[in-house]
Amino acid sequence: MVNIDWDALTFQFSKTKSVIRFKYTNGAWDDGRLTDDYTVTMSVAANVLHYGQAIFEGLKAFRCKDGKVRIFRPDENGRRLNSSARQIVMPEFPVERFVEACRQLVADNIEYVPPYGSGGSMYIRPVMYGTTPQIGVNPASDFELVIMCMPVGSYYKNGIKPVDAMISRDFDRAAPHGTGHIKCAGNYAASLLSGKTAKEKYHCPVALFLDPGTHTYIDEFGTSNFLAISKDGKYVTSLSESILPSITNKSLMQVAEDLGMPVERRKVRAEELADFAEVAACGTAVVITPVGRIMDGDKVYDYHLTTIGPALKAIYDRVLAIQHGEYPDTHNWMVQVD
Repeated sequence: MVNIDWDALTFQFSKTKSVIRFKYTNGAWDDGRLTDDYTVTMSVAANVLHYGQAIFEGLKAFRCKDGKVRIFRPDENGRRLNSSARQIVMPEFPVERFVEACRQLVADNIEYVPPYGSGGSMYIRPVMYGTTPQIGVNPASDFELVIMCMPVGSYYKNGIKPVDAMISRDFDRAAPHGTGHIKCAGNYAASLLSGKTAKEKYHCPVALFLDPGTHTYIDEFGTSNFLAISKDGKYVTSLSESILPSITNKSLMQVAEDLGMPVERRKVRAEELADFAEVAACGTAVVITPVGRIMDGDKVYDYHLTTIGPALKAIYDRVLAIQHGEYPDTHNWMVQVD
């Protein structure tokens, strides 16, 4: 057994026994291989270094109450990986092979999956990039897909604390995951400057982006989707062509419906922030991050919360219960590894 202090885990990179690597050459993917090689060797003219032809995903595996290890919705990540690949002219990777590759990787690193009850999980990070040496602006013809995994801890070891956010009106590019109508899971670089400004100037951990065309409607946070609970109990989330199609948000919407909550996916005007009872960011790493205040210049939207609100907590608790095998998986989201 590996010697890990499970209670001390945080959300950061660490090496495990293996990664799984696939290469694409001459129009086909190879069979892939498990390896302990974490290094990447490529030409200085590789397409990814000059034109950013790369995408990534993020998903998790959990050791459940019955002792089994299961992965949460890997098929959805496989489909989103291919959607991103199509957008930036990369080869698709069959969803069934993607799910099996994740299962194979987790199985090979099974001793690194945190125990049930620790609050930890195994984070799985697939990344695909173009390796063809070229200086012309053209798609690569050679690619590598690497999937790595690592144990990570719970974000909420000392209780769920709401964070502050800042509306980013200083940046025209309001789509951290793509440009215009390109929805691509794979590049947060466009959100780094606004995120840095939010932290340094306004002491806010996250920036909230508005639509790039009119700066009228809410798009998403710099790291994750936007969601809110209205004062009459509706789950409200943004409808936009320039935000990440979040698997976490999709799951939360389904759970909200299961709990009898009306769900509205629509354009959300920025001024509606005053009318919400609860606001949050959502994503794979943390599931739900409650937002206590949102700064918009001299205006402050304060939700007067010291912890996660009751509606979001009900959704959060149900999702975690499904992931850890404490509640029936009625939607068949969990894929068993062992």
